[in-house]
Amino acid sequence: MWYAIIGQDVDDSLEKRMSVRTDHIKRLQDLQDEGRMLLAGPNPMIDSEDPGPAGFSGSIIVAEFDSLEAAQAWADADPYLAAGVYKEVTVKPFKKVFPTA
Repeated sequence: MWYAIIGQDVDDSLEKRMSVRTDHIKRLQDLQDEGRMLLAGPNPMIDSEDPGPAGFSGSIIVAEFDSLEAAQAWADADPYLAAGVYKEVTVKPFKKVFPTA
């Protein structure tokens, strides 16, 4: 089943984010390589593709896991959480409706 993993950043998270971004991206790449990634990306702090020093307010990942517990365990091991980028992470089931293809 698909699960949405929604991380909310602490204030001024950009430096922390950048310090562990490579490890975070590696885990996402692994999900994609396994065919389990629907989408992933950050939420810019401002209305811009490249928010620069304004940074990000969080991230959204939608990926396939065997259970809610497995999705939560994966989220709990995220380098962004360990580095203090995220102040809160929510994991919940997600039902993909669109696009249909």
